[in-house]
Amino acid sequence: MPYGSVLSAEDILKRIRNENLITDYIDLETQIQPNGFDCTLKKVSRIKGMGRIDFDNSERVIPETLEIEFDENGWVFLEKGVYRATLNEIVSLSEDIMAFARPRSTLIRSGANVLTAVWDAGYRGRSEVGIVVYNSEGIMLKKDARIVQLVFIKLTERTKPYNGVYLNENI
Repeated sequence: MPYGSVLSAEDILKRIRNENLITDYIDLETQIQPNGFDCTLKKVSRIKGMGRIDFDNSERVIPETLEIEFDENGWVFLEKGVYRATLNEIVSLSEDIMAFARPRSTLIRSGANVLTAVWDAGYRGRSEVGIVVYNSEGIMLKKDARIVQLVFIKLTERTKPYNGVYLNENI
């Protein structure tokens, strides 16, 4: 595969089987996509308090969260606002690939979006993403709903692996 290429479904499957690229998925056949992998909703939380972001992270403050419980049928209602969601899957990136996540189109068509950052080469963890509900009527999400698609990109060469505070998060 040429460097700088997006991994195909076949390449993702090989890395899942040989390198544990993704674990803790629900249904591999359903979640694998032609150009990525659908990640699913484990939990949703309200953000409580203010964050602080500085240059060198010496004064960083990540706001606390309050988990919103799913109802007896596995649904959660989110009113208009911003939330933090934890994904079910554990992603383990080698030093030669990185990933971006994009919201699934049904989420967008329902009046919500997902905020994500870069998954750096060497990252391992059960990631968190932001969910922004724009729809004034809110949105209902079911536990294990597919909310984002990870797209994996092969780097031009191996790189220094991620070693930040979110390494091994939520594991």
